[in-house]
Amino acid sequence: MISINVNPAASGAGLNLGKSNDALQKSLSRLSSGRRIVNSSDDAGGLAVSMKMAAAQKRTEATAINLRNIQSYLDTQDGAFKIADKVLSRMSELTTLARDVTKNSGDVENYDKEFQNLQTQLTSLGTEKFNGVSLFSTVSAGSVFTVPTSEDGSQSTSVTKASMDSDPAVSMMIGGFVQINGAPTPEYVPFSSTTPYNSGTTVYKLDGSTRSMTVAEATDANLIRSGTDTSSANAVASAIDGALDYDNSASFAYISQMALQQVADMRAQNGAEMSRVNFAQDLLNINAINLEAANSRIIDVDVAAESSQLARFQILQQAGTAMLAQANTSQQSLVRLLQG
Repeated sequence: MISINVNPAASGAGLNLGKSNDALQKSLSRLSSGRRIVNSSDDAGGLAVSMKMAAAQKRTEATAINLRNIQSYLDTQDGAFKIADKVLSRMSELTTLARDVTKNSGDVENYDKEFQNLQTQLTSLGTEKFNGVSLFSTVSAGSVFTVPTSEDGSQSTSVTKASMDSDPAVSMMIGGFVQINGAPTPEYVPFSSTTPYNSGTTVYKLDGSTRSMTVAEATDANLIRSGTDTSSANAVASAIDGALDYDNSASFAYISQMALQQVADMRAQNGAEMSRVNFAQDLLNINAINLEAANSRIIDVDVAAESSQLARFQILQQAGTAMLAQANTSQQSLVRLLQG
């Protein structure tokens, strides 16, 4: 039916043109932004998943940065162990030099001056810090702190803050020791310049085992009692006459070897922890890449496919414009009918 009041063809063409124009604008937005999901209405579920993946990726990258800092911490700690190794090696060398029967007491005293300075240096190593964080623990048994190795914190590793005096041998090299029994298997307690040794004080053996000091030993007049007491023939060190003034320096040399072994053990622990941190960091880097790729598949536009859609919508827009113009001119035939 031909009607003057309505033009259904033009209305339909206009509606289709509007849809084509909207689709064209959306395609242009996707290509210009590089995103498949420009608005939440494009894919509500996909957008939610993408947001969670993006957050997990950021956390993964942040955790990797933290592990790089831990790696630097362990590197710095290892550097301190290297110096401790050199210091203890020199102290061990000095104990051997002091055993030379051709050396007089003045020569030994000169060796002792260096020995005591190295003791001070070894003690100062235990106070080193990295960015304000102590490299070593003030607790005699050492301590550990937990380092997350996953973005959600479900996995972690431990980093050891060893104590420079956690092992009796290292402690003895720092501050001297007092021998309880004679050679060939001496037992010893940490040297003290202020505190008398009491019954029950821990006594260390060269094999690493311990026992408690007896009442008789605690009251033995030969035990050193203070830093100014130099009367004991068994005293390895005192605050006055030094750590090398000892009648059984062979035992002291053996303890220096034990101290070197302990530092080697601590350095091995450092290396093991550094190895795990490196592998954990590699895993985080791989996870970050995979998360980024997975998120890209959800939210990023397929440029090739969208370019084809853009061309399609451009053609539809042009065709719709032409057909709307054609539908608007179709009513002009009614004028000819009315003119007769």
